[in-house]
Amino acid sequence: MTSVAGQDWFRNPALQRVLALLNADGGEARVAGGAVRNSLMGMPAGDVDIATTLVPDEVIGRAKAAGIKAVPTGIDHGTVTLVTDRTPFEVTTLRRDLETDGRRAQVAFGTDWQEDAERRDLTINALYATANGEVVDLVGGLADIETRTVRFIGDADRRIAEDHLRILRFFRFFAFYGSGRPDADGLRACARAKGKLAALSAERVWSETKKLLSAPDPFRALLWMRQSGVLTQILPETEKWGIDAIPGLVAAETAFGWAPDPLLRLAAIVPPDAERLAGLSSRLKLSRAEAACLSEWAAAPEIPETIGETALDRMLYRHGPQGLIARLKLALSAARAKAETDPPSMARSALCHRLLARAESWQKPDFPIAGGDVIAAGIPAGPKVGQILATLEAAWVDSNFNLDRQTLLGRLAALT
Repeated sequence: MTSVAGQDWFRNPALQRVLALLNADGGEARVAGGAVRNSLMGMPAGDVDIATTLVPDEVIGRAKAAGIKAVPTGIDHGTVTLVTDRTPFEVTTLRRDLETDGRRAQVAFGTDWQEDAERRDLTINALYATANGEVVDLVGGLADIETRTVRFIGDADRRIAEDHLRILRFFRFFAFYGSGRPDADGLRACARAKGKLAALSAERVWSETKKLLSAPDPFRALLWMRQSGVLTQILPETEKWGIDAIPGLVAAETAFGWAPDPLLRLAAIVPPDAERLAGLSSRLKLSRAEAACLSEWAAAPEIPETIGETALDRMLYRHGPQGLIARLKLALSAARAKAETDPPSMARSALCHRLLARAESWQKPDFPIAGGDVIAAGIPAGPKVGQILATLEAAWVDSNFNLDRQTLLGRLAALT
């Protein structure tokens, strides 16, 4: 018998309290999906979700009677979030689909565990754990976990027709959990249906893509997305740019302890073209911060093959650190990838590493004079004040920020 009973998350008193509440008086509840999957694959459980035969009103009623907070987070689709000991658990009534259109489904509540399992997307996501920790597998998920196979439940075309986002979920779960080649039936079904992704909201597409790009190593998934045409469908900017920079970036992340950054990985596979990236940000509805991150990277100058630290300081002042740090990380990653067979790349790698450390600790110096100084020197308020300030600031930057206030005021006097 496969069991998760020994897992710390399963023994959590808060979870046991909720399971006991929902399993009493004819109800049945099981932990469903990700927590079970991850535990069996030796990964952190993450959020713990629960499936139950009880309808939402009954779940809410039992929770209130037991003094447990109930939040109707998705009650139309059968989901209530129960919060006990400050721990949230999503509790969803067993369901069957009445009608789907590839974007949303109309569901009916039920009590059939087989039916509930078969409406889910992937076999590894349809495992349950009973109140005593026994794993229940109704769709072949355990065998696929053993082989690290990411496979649709039943007919792949039908699963995708129910929700087109499952195309991206197939590749995302392959990035996190798959081994070898993707399941052939699933891959072919994704290729056939890739055009359906255009019917989905930009927010859903970007959310799923961002999760995929956050995988420890998304390269194999991106490779098969490109092979199937799915990557071009959602990120046409990658078509002539490619994904070859990803292995070197992942290797650098491992070597230097960088956290996986989906935006940096996105930057690695798209051209640094400000206009095209603005279009990408608008099309996928990136947040303002995300769009700014890409924009600053595209606007930042390339790092010269040979550059001194003071020259970098001037670039940091003129362009800001965020875009240049991204440039340096990508340049460092590319140089490291070539270093074993290309001695100049080894030197380039060392230079980029040193410059990156400087950029990450850089603090912007304060320009010693302001508009008030120019006006005090007799220049009327207006555009000329800004022009003179810009001239003086450029000279100050070119001096590696060494011109002091008195020297700059002397130059100001000479300009008036």
